[in-house]
Amino acid sequence: MLPRGGGLLWLGLVLGSVGSAALGSSATDALNVLLIIVDDLRPSLGCYGDKLIRSPNMDQLASRSLLFQNAFAQQAVCAPSRVSLLTGRRPDTTRLYDFNSYWRAHSGNFSTIPQYFKENGYVTMLVGKVFHPGVSSNHSDDSPYSWSIPPYHPSSEKYENTKTCRGPDGELHANLLCPVDVADVPEGTLPDRQSTEQAVRLLGKMKTSASPFFLAVGYHKPHIPFRYPKEFQKLYPLENITLAPDPQVPAGLPPVAYNPWMDIRQREDVQALNLSVPYGPIPADFQRKIRQSYFACVSYLDTQVGHLLSALDDLQLASSTIVVLTSDHGRQAGDLVELLSLFPTLAGLAGLPVPPRCPIPSFHVELCREGRNLLKHFQVRDSEEDPYIRGNPRELVAYSQYPRPADSPQWNSDKPSLKDIKVMGYSIRTVDYRYTVWVGFNPREFLANFSDVHAGELYFVASDPWQDHNMYNDSQGAALPRPLTP
Repeated sequence: MLPRGGGLLWLGLVLGSVGSAALGSSATDALNVLLIIVDDLRPSLGCYGDKLIRSPNMDQLASRSLLFQNAFAQQAVCAPSRVSLLTGRRPDTTRLYDFNSYWRAHSGNFSTIPQYFKENGYVTMLVGKVFHPGVSSNHSDDSPYSWSIPPYHPSSEKYENTKTCRGPDGELHANLLCPVDVADVPEGTLPDRQSTEQAVRLLGKMKTSASPFFLAVGYHKPHIPFRYPKEFQKLYPLENITLAPDPQVPAGLPPVAYNPWMDIRQREDVQALNLSVPYGPIPADFQRKIRQSYFACVSYLDTQVGHLLSALDDLQLASSTIVVLTSDHGRQAGDLVELLSLFPTLAGLAGLPVPPRCPIPSFHVELCREGRNLLKHFQVRDSEEDPYIRGNPRELVAYSQYPRPADSPQWNSDKPSLKDIKVMGYSIRTVDYRYTVWVGFNPREFLANFSDVHAGELYFVASDPWQDHNMYNDSQGAALPRPLTP
């Protein structure tokens, strides 16, 4: 089905009161920002009610934070999601649906969150995977626009997809499941460890700075491959690992909505299973091993977050720092929000002017935002409060989208290049339902044709929380509640 655009959005203010602190306007009382972006983190965490996962550091952060339980990414792929989150614009505005274009050259010279803070007197710094590296961030992490100093990338990240996984045969492989003895891997370390160490060094330097800082730290795990210190595997004995609660492909799922997970199939240990494409099931024992390694990666990540937050405390920076922890995409777990709301909300919490809402179209506008301002959730009383978060919760809507190259699953269904996109799925998520239409798409004109409907999905949250029963065909002619336009 359409990747559910789920993400995590925690705005952690380790402060006694947000209201007075966030409205500071002078350089001396400006709040610092620590933005932590985690790759492919789903809400498999204790703070989301998961009894198996050991995530004490993130759970503690959540206990002191505003925790959103229904936060949606705008497209569940790394580069489009991160550019959307960091510019506050939807993929149809950035025109980035794959990994192969830079929005400033391809769409519009849109400001980013770090750029906005930099232009307002902040020292902005990047560590690890914040933007997706490569063409989509101009091979520079959007430097020099977004960052005050050169971005830092851990030297060991170049080994992430190489043959560093010791298999049962004693040989090294490029596997999906990759618990390692860190002492034996190239450079004797892992990327996320290096990122934490660098971030802590930067925090130490900023302690005596006269300027406020904006530090963005991007962690690789739990993105595949599941390459992590092997001691974390012991936290999750296989006999304690259950299968996913809803593993079957829903009978009413249109073929265009199915994700054949081709990136996973490329790993050597998965290739050895000789699975049929696209619907071949994964053996139950290997499913358990996948879940075991994912959970172990989450616990490994949790220790890195713990080290980072401890440094913030030790340096006596916690009381003057806004902490945000979010994933770029994952699965949804309430508060109905979109990740692109981070830009206006973070600006408002830091006491900066909230960018205005974007006109339609907005390709010519450098600074504006397409997301709602969520300041009201922090009980901040401000004359500029966004009217879109008042009123009936059934008026709140999250939008997400996903491209496909064809109506049936094929080799590039996961991540089609722009030129190959033939169908675009658009989802509307409300408190009551998820409604998706798959429509024809012209990649040369960046136009969706809503008169050319290829398939549809409709799931009602209360009666069908796992989204197994597609009611789309039964609903034709019936009126759905009208959501607000994005």
